[in-house]
Amino acid sequence: MKVIFLQDVPNVAQVGQVKEVADGYARNYLIPRKLAALAQPQAVSQIETRTKKMEVRLTSEMQELAILIEGTEVNLKAKAGAKDKLYGSITSADIAAELQSVTGLEIDKRKIELEEPIRQLGSYEIALKLGKDIAPKIKVTVTEEEAEEKPPKKEKKVAKKKEAPKAEEKAAKEKKAPKTAKKAAKKEKKAPEKEEKAAKKEKKKTTKKVAEKPEAEKKPKKAAKTTKTAAKKTPKKEAKAKKEEKTEE
Repeated sequence: MKVIFLQDVPNVAQVGQVKEVADGYARNYLIPRKLAALAQPQAVSQIETRTKKMEVRLTSEMQELAILIEGTEVNLKAKAGAKDKLYGSITSADIAAELQSVTGLEIDKRKIELEEPIRQLGSYEIALKLGKDIAPKIKVTVTEEEAEEKPPKKEKKVAKKKEAPKAEEKAAKEKKAPKTAKKAAKKEKKAPEKEEKAAKKEKKKTTKKVAEKPEAEKKPKKAAKTTKTAAKKTPKKEAKAKKEEKTEE
């Protein structure tokens, strides 16, 4: 089926182009999405006039853009090694991004004619294909990225040694602080317990003393009882002795 494209379809056709495509592809995809229409004479003439107007407008826009971009300098930095070779590479996407940051204009990376990525330091003149016979050139300069200065190893060691005792002291103080707080809390908790124990001991002592006193008092009572019994027994013995004397006589 012959269709005329109403919009650009990547890797298929551009707007205004008349092309033969598969029937199913045209009916199920291109025509329902209004990407293309049947290539009838009336439709073709309408699309051709429309595309011509669009082309004129686009060419004028691209010419204006080319004037703004022409001679623009783009500076990029990258890490490099021996013989100014880059560790990575500079791609068209990198150039497009930097060009946008410099000019404020959004450029499609596919418009940048870069045969292969840049892999070495230096300056390069690169063209941008904006349209037919519209190819402004820009200057891309790739310089080496400055490495961060590292302090000598000895100074680092000395600094570490000086910082180490301070850090250790701080850590020790921080460790001691909770321990001392815990000890103080334990002492506060133990204080009432000690007082209770002391009170209990005093009570035990007083009870022992009270218990010992009656025993001491009981002993003399026993002694008194023995003296009384002895006193009671003596007259009886005397009476017995007298009786025995009488019987003997």
